[in-house]
Amino acid sequence: MTETLRLATRGSDLALRQAETVREALSSRRRDVELRQVETRGDQIPDELIHRLGKTGAFVRALDEEVLAGDADLAVHSLKDLPTEEMAELVVAGVPERAPSGDVVVQPEGLGIEDLPAGAVVGTGSLRRGAQIRAARPDLTGEPIRGNGDTRLEKLLAPGLQAEHERRLIASGEENARTAEADEGGDENADDTDDEDTDGDEVDEEFDETVEEWFDSLSDLERDAMERKVETEYDAVVLAEAGLRRSNLFYEVETTRLPREEYVPAAGQGAIAVTASDPDVIEAVRKAVDHPRTRVAVTVERTILGELNGGCVAPIGVSAMVQGEHVHVRARVLSTDGTEEVADTRDLPIRSHATAAAEFAADLADRGADELIAEAREEADADE
Repeated sequence: MTETLRLATRGSDLALRQAETVREALSSRRRDVELRQVETRGDQIPDELIHRLGKTGAFVRALDEEVLAGDADLAVHSLKDLPTEEMAELVVAGVPERAPSGDVVVQPEGLGIEDLPAGAVVGTGSLRRGAQIRAARPDLTGEPIRGNGDTRLEKLLAPGLQAEHERRLIASGEENARTAEADEGGDENADDTDDEDTDGDEVDEEFDETVEEWFDSLSDLERDAMERKVETEYDAVVLAEAGLRRSNLFYEVETTRLPREEYVPAAGQGAIAVTASDPDVIEAVRKAVDHPRTRVAVTVERTILGELNGGCVAPIGVSAMVQGEHVHVRARVLSTDGTEEVADTRDLPIRSHATAAAEFAADLADRGADELIAEAREEADADE
């Protein structure tokens, strides 16, 4: 094991924050860590939807290859991006304590999915989220959206902010014109221009602050949104709560948690995985960051996902939580249009959680989940 551990990570803000939590945990045990930023295939194809990025591993393989080549000692991933297949010579050395694993809807007025009007446009880059939304609200319009969390939020906020800016500019221009007109006509007509225009119509809008004062009051996120070109107008977007929290964006926007009974998270969502191959590095990582309850929960989720062989090509939600001597699991497999599903909940014994999870997956498959997954795979292959 090298004196300074080299940690491979993607260069996004979220990835760097996740890598920093791992670095801090190792540093607390007197291990120096340097970060190595690596561009992955998922980063190189920003306009492709997740499920079209070569099935699974689009954000993972380049990082793990750094470890296998000896250019890095360990790599950090969002666990939901990690393929369920065994990795030759690599192991998941550590799984830190999980962040909130559910999804949230982000909507400028704070509306939940159930409150959105019929025909509202909801943005998501996830097959699972899209299918779950269509199952609950077939009257909504789902539109794909890609990018980091801040990019997606900017795309949501941009149309409203730009329209508000335009309204304020127009109002400011009209006010300036009325002021100039009043100055030219003297004080005699000044009062007549306060509430009506020259045709006797009421003034459209008045604002208590100047355009500059309004702009100065915006957050950095909102200012960035002002500069974004609008291609699709979204009424809401659905994102992982963990990503928003880790990126310090959760309190920048209006969010509503989606009920986990209907909107079952992806396997591993909210969790981080640290991969390594050197036995000494594996041991160091395990001691520094591994959280046993989280590891049990995500092992159950990933076992079910792996047994179903769904990867990123099918709408599958699996959520597990350790409760005493059992692991409470909820699984939901849907058709891509949300019209068909196989779903169930089960309490698995913690002492044999992996075996019990595989049996649960087999039961779901026998009840029709495998057919839904096969259909989704055919659709994904046809899109390539």
